[in-house]
Amino acid sequence: MADRWQRLWVPERLAYIKGEGKTDECPFCRIPRLSDQDGLIVARGDTSYVVLNLYPYNAGHLMSVPFRHVADYTELTVAETVEIAELTKTSMRVLRAASGAQGFNLGMNQGVIAGAGIAEHLHQHIVPRWGGDTNFMPVITHTRVLPQLLQDTRQLLADAWPPTTAGV
Repeated sequence: MADRWQRLWVPERLAYIKGEGKTDECPFCRIPRLSDQDGLIVARGDTSYVVLNLYPYNAGHLMSVPFRHVADYTELTVAETVEIAELTKTSMRVLRAASGAQGFNLGMNQGVIAGAGIAEHLHQHIVPRWGGDTNFMPVITHTRVLPQLLQDTRQLLADAWPPTTAGV
């Protein structure tokens, strides 16, 4: 909620700052045990799933994640590699259809030194982009402005997900 553009109220961020709900358990191993709504899961496959990033770079920031706790891309099975790739492709199609994404940043950060926030569990980022989607906020204030609540974004994308690809 904005206050004449002088303040940007993001009360949900306080839980992150306080470390509420933080455990030593890998979040990518915990998420699949939650309901899709609570875990922000958009789709589940046989070996992997697609989830909204809890701290997104942009609205609709998704990740393809293997169910198996594996850190390095070279350790994926053939089935996991194929499914993560297919889920990434489907994510791009869904984001284009549901939100008009005009471009994407895709990537995996392998290891802490490469910038991985959760280095012990591999995940492929799918970040939708639009012309003019960034402004002075991330540059000057290191703040990202997201136009939609995560639960609303999850529902929009889950509804747009083709049923035939849920178990790629």
